[in-house]
Amino acid sequence: MATPLVSVLMPVYNGAATLDEALDSIEAQTMDDFEVVVVDDGSTDGTAGLLSRRSDARMRVVSSPHVGLLPALNLGLSNCHAPYVARLDADDLCLPDRLERQLAVMEQDGDVAVCGTQVEAFPPADVAEGFRIYVDWQNALVTHDDICREMFIESPIAHPSAVLRRVELEELGAYQERGWAEDYDLWLRYHAAGRRFAKIAEPLVRWREHGDRATRTDSRYSIENFLRAKAHYLSRGPLAARDGLIVWGAGQTGRRLSKHLIRAGQRPHAFVDIAPKRIGSTLRGVPIIGPDEVTACWQSLRRPMLLAAVASRGARALIREYLSGIDLSEGTDFLCVA
Repeated sequence: MATPLVSVLMPVYNGAATLDEALDSIEAQTMDDFEVVVVDDGSTDGTAGLLSRRSDARMRVVSSPHVGLLPALNLGLSNCHAPYVARLDADDLCLPDRLERQLAVMEQDGDVAVCGTQVEAFPPADVAEGFRIYVDWQNALVTHDDICREMFIESPIAHPSAVLRRVELEELGAYQERGWAEDYDLWLRYHAAGRRFAKIAEPLVRWREHGDRATRTDSRYSIENFLRAKAHYLSRGPLAARDGLIVWGAGQTGRRLSKHLIRAGQRPHAFVDIAPKRIGSTLRGVPIIGPDEVTACWQSLRRPMLLAAVASRGARALIREYLSGIDLSEGTDFLCVA
């Protein structure tokens, strides 16, 4: 059989309740030059029987003892034959033209390493406000510059919406166990390697929300581990050639992030806060200054970087406005990390 253009990589563990619907959405694609590589990760709920009853010759099942998501992804990747790999989880759905439109982007622009799409969170009754806000934020990041600007805030591409070049994914180390979310780690590695991102500005993937999602049950997706991931890549990337670090935010997020930055060898020279009770005191032995002191602190350092680490709703926009007003440039002089 000829090598397909794209391999759809789908790990599944006890996904019988939604798996048929997910596979139906792939089989309904407007293009048919694909294979589906399903990794049954030791399911015990009838998933294997469901897969055995499917008749599409384009689907291959790789059975494994239960090893967990990350090893299952790498096992599936090793069985993908196509030049492109499209991700989909067993509880999510593709719109019919998803693959055709993403592959058109990848084929037309050889510099694009990752192409995502906007997503629709469903079912509405299960989509809490926090997840809705996250999806809205993620969907607003469409261009490469958008995605890179917000890379250290949260994961900017929904993993089940991504299409990647297989050889490039393998060259960058595939999926790696670092103790934090495997998809966010992947985007951070692509970003660190200078790879190019794209996103189709339409929701071509329906992202199912439910209480058993890994983001809710797996400690790798905890806030603390996301902060560890950020500190790891910040210290080796944007902060590596800087001689000074200023952290805006002496509250919970700034405190927690700075702990991991210090462990990575990046001790702040100052914290910035707007709370009068904090200004003039210290955090981790470092002075807390007010916004009106940022310019003087900045000028006292040779090549500093400021990290805006305030997670309160609306704070990011206000901090951006203030820093731009004192002639600091986002991406060059400061980064938003919350």
